[in-house]
Amino acid sequence: MARLPTAEIRRAVRLGLEEDLGQGDVTTSVLFPKPIPACATIVAQQRCVVAGMAAAVQTFLVVDPTLTLSVVRHDGELAQKGESILHMTGDGRSILQAERVALNFLQHLSGIATLTHQFCTAIKGYRAVILDTRKTLPGWRALQKWAVRLGTGRNHRMSLGDGVLVKDNHLALLRRTNQAIRSACRLAKAGAAGSLPIIVEVESLLEVQQAIAGKADIILLDNMTPAMVRRSIKLINGRATVEVSGGITLRNVRAMAAAGIDRISIGALTHSAPAVSLSLIMTSAKKRSHQSG
Repeated sequence: MARLPTAEIRRAVRLGLEEDLGQGDVTTSVLFPKPIPACATIVAQQRCVVAGMAAAVQTFLVVDPTLTLSVVRHDGELAQKGESILHMTGDGRSILQAERVALNFLQHLSGIATLTHQFCTAIKGYRAVILDTRKTLPGWRALQKWAVRLGTGRNHRMSLGDGVLVKDNHLALLRRTNQAIRSACRLAKAGAAGSLPIIVEVESLLEVQQAIAGKADIILLDNMTPAMVRRSIKLINGRATVEVSGGITLRNVRAMAAAGIDRISIGALTHSAPAVSLSLIMTSAKKRSHQSG
């Protein structure tokens, strides 16, 4: 299973609680001046891949280490609609104070993992792999890319230092000639980043030819139709890894994979994944005890 360093989780939880609980919880304090025993359950309102459970559990325990938590569905596991994924007992005030931050982690990250899993399932049987991009929320990159891995996707560059990716705006700053892409590849190979993979983003068959001439390691076909992708693959003829990006949806991703590409990068995995619907249902432990008797 994909793992996220504990330090990253602690950092995210600390920032989330400082943001939400830094000024206290006036509603809970006014209504419940004394501890109130409670039981709570987080329930999936849709089928999803669970992600963010480690962060949610950490959130509850940072607010109150005396809470008793029972994880039903761990990170990376599939939860069905109506299924409980986390049970907890303890002071109801603590549960209320941690609720929103914990749910934020679970709903957002599970949304990313679930969407990633849907894309990976859609291309099953083809060699292509699903990748994320750097289109992440500032400060949340490690968490969001972790969720992609939980959804069985793979990570593209974690930062600008992980590889050379020559894009249109880089080319705009170079002298725009029909050799700009080739020149960019030459400069990248000769520079300090020469040992890193060189990816070149192209938008036309002419640019594909330039990337081939520049001996790019990966040629990224941006916003091309499946027909153009197939023509590009024929031109490349195994001389570079082929990646596609731009306008990829669940409706067209299988057609892209069928064209024979190696990689599909999708920014929507992190910047547009819909949040998973989850509910935290709480009852008074005293009330439950009375009803049981």
